[in-house]
Amino acid sequence: MTFHINNMAYTINVDETLEPDIIKFLSQETHINTQELLLAYIRRTQEFYNFKKEIETISEKLPKV
Repeated sequence: MTFHINNMAYTINVDETLEPDIIKFLSQETHINTQELLLAYIRRTQEFYNFKKEIETISEKLPKV
């Protein structure tokens, strides 16, 4: 995958199954700046935080062993 950030190309190797999640907030078609990169990171972090909270809520409902 190649991303164009601040007019520089960055190529990374990732598992194909991760690509849809990576490009959810980062476009490969246009140049992005550091502000957009930071925003994508914050959005992704928020998704993981919400997922973590959901898992914790479900785990609390399970019987203790």
